[in-house]
Amino acid sequence: MKASQEDQALLLEIQSIDTKLQQLDHRAKSLPQHATLQQLAIESAALVMTLAEQKGVLEDARIELKRVESDVAVIEARIARDSARLQASSSVKDVAALEQELAALKKRQFDLEEIELTVMEKVEEQDLVVGNTGEQIAAVQGRIADLEAERDDAMSGIDAERGNAMANRDVISARVPADLLALYEKQRQRYGTGASHLRGGVSSASGVKLNENDMVAIRAAAPDDVILCPDSNAILVRTGESGL
Repeated sequence: MKASQEDQALLLEIQSIDTKLQQLDHRAKSLPQHATLQQLAIESAALVMTLAEQKGVLEDARIELKRVESDVAVIEARIARDSARLQASSSVKDVAALEQELAALKKRQFDLEEIELTVMEKVEEQDLVVGNTGEQIAAVQGRIADLEAERDDAMSGIDAERGNAMANRDVISARVPADLLALYEKQRQRYGTGASHLRGGVSSASGVKLNENDMVAIRAAAPDDVILCPDSNAILVRTGESGL
């Protein structure tokens, strides 16, 4: 393939832009917010699961409290009924039986009220636990929102740089012959670098000084010959700095 040295030199500009685009992609993927957001997402999910479990414990405690309160209400009703019967009874036998039953009922009432207090404390404690976990979730979600805003701002800056770079690339690419540009794209996609600057006998793509046999072949090539770097397989662009 033949191409003027000027056209080949344009490939170095395109390669520079492509390198910058790769760097921008790396920056976008390596933003510190990504790792922190991932960790916070795990933390948030764990807290949400914990909250669900804690709410289940709270609901069970509330159900238990309602059951105990219901039992207390039943006992209170029976005490009130028997107390009324006791006041109205004139039978010694009935009075004795009612007094015995009332004593048992009041003992049962006392025991149930003790249980009720214990369960009420459990409900209050678990309610605080649930509230505390809810606050932790809110704090984590707030942190996530802040980091997402920071990430989006950083990504906006990277996207703006990428847009400018792509626009410049399009302008320069339009000046490069189609067959030369196609070869550049092919080599870049296959080997990672499309164009390499030969400077002082060193290929910029590989960073390696070419051996003398390769340099002899390169010196023998016509200025408009399109040649490939023997080390990187990128288009080897020769300039006044090439050391030929």
